[in-house]
Amino acid sequence: MSARKKAAGSLLQKHGVKAAGVPVRTPSHPKKSHKVVHKGKLIRFGEQGAKTNQSAKQRKAFKSRHRKNIARGPTSPAYWANKTKWKA
Repeated sequence: MSARKKAAGSLLQKHGVKAAGVPVRTPSHPKKSHKVVHKGKLIRFGEQGAKTNQSAKQRKAFKSRHRKNIARGPTSPAYWANKTKWKA
């Protein structure tokens, strides 16, 4: 096994994530509701206890407000929030 794969595996294990690119809920975190490991970095996203995805108007407002950050791709917390918490 290469050193890079070992490092990625230990990072996943350290943060309690089963696979890279798979969001996990974090109910014990004081502020953020989810986490994901992507390309060797831990990304936390979503407000703990926030009411999300309740109406089409609310989804549209979120996507409009965060459009530029969502477009940055998987390295952006807004991308993961859009994909996980705001899908229709």
